[in-house]
Amino acid sequence: MTRDPESLPPKGTSVWILGSGKAGHEVQSLGIARALGIEPSIKPVRPRLLYRALAPWGPADPRDAAQWAAPPFPDIAIAGGRATIPGLRALKRASGGRVFTICLQDPRAGTSAADLIWVPEHDRLRGENVVVTLTSPHGLSAAVLAQARASPDPRIAALQAPRAALVLGGPSAHHRYEARDLNALARIACDIAASGHSLMVTPSRRTPPQAVGMITDALALIGAGPDRAFVWDGAGANPYAQMLAHAEAIVVTADSANMLGEALAPGVPVHIYEPSGGHPKMTAFLERLIGEGCARRWRGALETWPCIPLDATGEIAAAVARRYAAFRRG
Repeated sequence: MTRDPESLPPKGTSVWILGSGKAGHEVQSLGIARALGIEPSIKPVRPRLLYRALAPWGPADPRDAAQWAAPPFPDIAIAGGRATIPGLRALKRASGGRVFTICLQDPRAGTSAADLIWVPEHDRLRGENVVVTLTSPHGLSAAVLAQARASPDPRIAALQAPRAALVLGGPSAHHRYEARDLNALARIACDIAASGHSLMVTPSRRTPPQAVGMITDALALIGAGPDRAFVWDGAGANPYAQMLAHAEAIVVTADSANMLGEALAPGVPVHIYEPSGGHPKMTAFLERLIGEGCARRWRGALETWPCIPLDATGEIAAAVARRYAAFRRG
């Protein structure tokens, strides 16, 4: 396919990701870089306590900044999370302004923090250089999902169709997984398995081991064998993309905007379970998804309704490419 200079950066463009160590931030950054057709380099940013406390306004930790004290510099740098903003500014200065800087999510330092800023709709930051979309960027592109369908994981292929995925998050700054939530998730797993769907369960790094254990035990009690249920226990490659690609329905916990956005990418009915706690921004995001017909709250059974794939990654990457082209011309 011919490369359009306004839709993709020039061949040979280099991208660095200033990685905060938080999986959610790096998933977003990697998704954008790969949508631009670039495999990035990840530069870890791990500011010590004082520098982290002063972020985003304070200086970069010299230990981190040593990575870009001298050339070669990247053409584009992507940072996500407040702790990476001092490093992004330091890289911009060290390069003499030649690096095009991108910040994902509100930097808490105003629109001057980067050349381009992406925020989800439920964040308030707006400006001429701010790109706003409903869902977050990620790496589960239509091509990735199509490849997963074309080459099914044997653990997924062994399950009878139709299949449903149960995507589990975990405790966060605003959500808790109390006993009632663990019991509810085990019950949801059994309800799905009893509905005629094979069940695929994938935990995240934050998922309490007790939740996985309770779901596994509950499925065993109702006799859901290996042709009807698969719970990933951390052994072998993570079949997350495979599960979403082969699901005809998805249930996802509402403690991660990233997980919700990824669940919407395949274009199948998405059901939301809200664990204890919550936050006004997340509630507003959920209500927006539900109001747009993209998802529904879990109401005791899988439901069907017309769906289309929803993925803002390409839109964000196109905005990056346009702004970067203008930056190079300027």
